[in-house]
Amino acid sequence: MERYVNLAGRILLASIFLIAGLNKIGGYAGTQGYMESVGVPGGLLPLVILLEVGGALALIIGWQTRIAAWALAGFTLLAAILFHNDFGNQMQMIMFLKNLSITGGLLIVAANGAGAFSLDARRHAGGHMAGQGA
Repeated sequence: MERYVNLAGRILLASIFLIAGLNKIGGYAGTQGYMESVGVPGGLLPLVILLEVGGALALIIGWQTRIAAWALAGFTLLAAILFHNDFGNQMQMIMFLKNLSITGGLLIVAANGAGAFSLDARRHAGGHMAGQGA
């Protein structure tokens, strides 16, 4: 059961980043303008898209999962601070807390790894079977 829960958790955590990254591609100019409105250089948008889409896919397939989870956790915490810091606005407070919650989930993945249904587990098992370690 645990392996299914780990996979489901990774997919659910990754889905927000995958959708957000793909939406940024479709709304590139608007996203770039929004970033610049809070003082973040719009030239960073390709890196944001790469992190969101690439990190999401890495989580889903369980490849370099701990690294992807750490990177997405840092990004999510930074996004909370930069974009959702108007605590007088209830919606912004909710968005800030949502980002903190997602960061927490990602830190759990970073600490525990991907679980059994992942490329990381397959690579780890393959290394032991070949006597190479992991």
